[in-house]
Amino acid sequence: MLKKIRRRVKTIIKPFQKKPRRKPPPSLSPSPPPSPSPAMSPPLQPAVGHRSRPFLFPETRSSVLPDPSPFFSHQLLSTPLPTNSFFQNFVLKNGDQPEYFHPYIIKSSQSSLTLCFPSMFKNPAFIYEIFISDLTISTLNNPNPNATHVISSFSELSVTLDFPSNNLRFFLVRGSPFLTCNVMSGVPLCISTIHAILELSPNSSCTKYTIKLNNNQTWLLYASSPINLSHDTSRITSSVFSGVIRIAALPNYNPKFEAVLDRFSSCYAVSGGANFTKPFCLEYKWDKRGWGDLLMLAHPLHLRLLSDTDCSVSVLEDFKYDSIDGELVGIVGDSWVLKSDPVSVTWHSIRGVDEESCHEIVQALIKDVEGLDSSAVSTSSSYFYAKLVARAARLALIAEEVSYLDVIPSINKFLKDTIQPWLDGSFGPNGFLYDAKWGGIVTRQGSLDSGADFGFGVYNDHHYHLGYFVYGISVLAKIDPAWGRKYRPQAYSLMADYMNLSKRDNSNYTRLRCFDVWKLHSWAGGLTEFADGRNQESTSEAVNAYYSAALMGLAYGDSHLVSIGSTLSAFEIQAAQTWWHVKEEDNLYPQEYTRDNKVVGVLWSTKRDNGLWFAPADWRECRLGIQLLPILPISEALFSDVRFVRELVEWTLPALGREGVGEGWKGFVYALQGVYDKESAISNVRKLNGHDDGNSLSNLLWWIYSRDDRDEEGKGGNFCWYRHYCH
Repeated sequence: MLKKIRRRVKTIIKPFQKKPRRKPPPSLSPSPPPSPSPAMSPPLQPAVGHRSRPFLFPETRSSVLPDPSPFFSHQLLSTPLPTNSFFQNFVLKNGDQPEYFHPYIIKSSQSSLTLCFPSMFKNPAFIYEIFISDLTISTLNNPNPNATHVISSFSELSVTLDFPSNNLRFFLVRGSPFLTCNVMSGVPLCISTIHAILELSPNSSCTKYTIKLNNNQTWLLYASSPINLSHDTSRITSSVFSGVIRIAALPNYNPKFEAVLDRFSSCYAVSGGANFTKPFCLEYKWDKRGWGDLLMLAHPLHLRLLSDTDCSVSVLEDFKYDSIDGELVGIVGDSWVLKSDPVSVTWHSIRGVDEESCHEIVQALIKDVEGLDSSAVSTSSSYFYAKLVARAARLALIAEEVSYLDVIPSINKFLKDTIQPWLDGSFGPNGFLYDAKWGGIVTRQGSLDSGADFGFGVYNDHHYHLGYFVYGISVLAKIDPAWGRKYRPQAYSLMADYMNLSKRDNSNYTRLRCFDVWKLHSWAGGLTEFADGRNQESTSEAVNAYYSAALMGLAYGDSHLVSIGSTLSAFEIQAAQTWWHVKEEDNLYPQEYTRDNKVVGVLWSTKRDNGLWFAPADWRECRLGIQLLPILPISEALFSDVRFVRELVEWTLPALGREGVGEGWKGFVYALQGVYDKESAISNVRKLNGHDDGNSLSNLLWWIYSRDDRDEEGKGGNFCWYRHYCH
């Protein structure tokens, strides 16, 4: 049952075809050379004049943001606070909506904490985990039973919940099969349930109890010292107790699993952190107490990426808990290293464009660039405005790739005219401001209206909006280095809002605002309470955010930023392929769902929904498109599985016969069609009468003509040549 990891990465090098490819031309202006070391330690702040601190946009006092002070301890309120975290519901409104900690859903309410080992509801439209109050832990004779919890500490992998009114402290650590509670002074405990208690049986020392409920669940309770428990139909009470108790569900009613829980019941984590130690690697470390080894649970993507060469862990392959994210498997060890295959971040397509295809692309470029007019931009929405900026920036890079540089000056002017007002505060209808309450950037409109800019003012979709801006800024800094140097402080501030890595108390931004280092993908929901936890719709826009940050690193010669942006892009891509791209052969989701779906619409912490925020489930072209836009060189890595791409497109194509389908959404379907059928895709694209506001005919032609026919039936190519020489 206890098995050491022995994984090896197989490297397959495909021979080059002899068909000539046009190589991307050199940059118009050379970028500064990268620093000599690729180490992932924080870089020095770039020198900008005599600034001693990073740039901040003008401060505002938002009228729509919630007050964090009721739920965070006093010492935490002076630091930037998370706005998309795995425990976000605990600090919004009454703090009483549940969050998912794998394998348990946990809810805090009225000085008590409720534990649920969820079952799953499934049908072709959605899957969700059912929250039921299996066990609720509190104390007897609480003098203030309506008091709220207080978060005394948090990290990427854990949060500590204190209940000052009854002297309970819960160490909520993600992926722990145990709930750990420190009873800090002598109080009588109360454990209630909505089920009937069939049995409560102690061991000989009264340090372990077996709890059997009438819903077929069996729970195990461990105590650091003898505890006397008694029960009635639905409640268990104790005499006065102080010390540590741990509670775990016994999965699958398997006696062998009970022996595993017994063995590891004396060691518990009180916190856990994650660090990017080197490119494409992420290390987890838990701070543990007690004695013995630490038992945690890994989801399917963890298991694929877990490295046996960088850490000493053991996999309990038969010890499993069910989860909406796939089976959670036991791992023994207090330090893990996750290692992703690298992904190259490039300005241009990975394989280049055939020379004979360039003429058509150039003709489209000329027309698209002629249509650029900053004075005609009518939107003041940070999202739609940023998409227009990024669309124009794509034209510059396509022009470089096909060696048609005549259009670059016009694109340069458009980018300056549209980006600069947002950076210098001269854009009248809207603009960026700094919120010191939570620590982050908001928009002027968003600071007055929580619904403006798709909720940007309450920290919704930050990586989407800012990712598009960062893409445009990166391209402009590449083609106009003097402009890039002038606005580098503002550029880094936008990037840092969603990609800050600093753990210092005096940082202006929370650490990795959107990216979840345990799930290995981003969340978008912001400071909005949801019963199903966090959510994210578009994985491709999340990839764009980190890819764009890596491009910024290339533009400014910042190798650290290139490494971090590339690493986050790689993890986000693999998470998208794991949980958003639905493949029947993976057996990750129930058959009822996989038979009817090829992509998840909105992925929630405890739910998979095939509908979108803006479209019903049968608008399959939107479901495909929102997982592809914007089309970029890195999109090739995101959709590297050619067989899946073909299945996805064939699943989507019938929806294009529906009346009223938007031309822009058709373009995304045809783009993926071009991965395996360039001729049909080009024919379809030429017939389009319009494009998404972040897309263009030039971009679609560039994408399709830069596809490679060699991988027509395969899994796609390798998207980082250096992977053959690293791990």
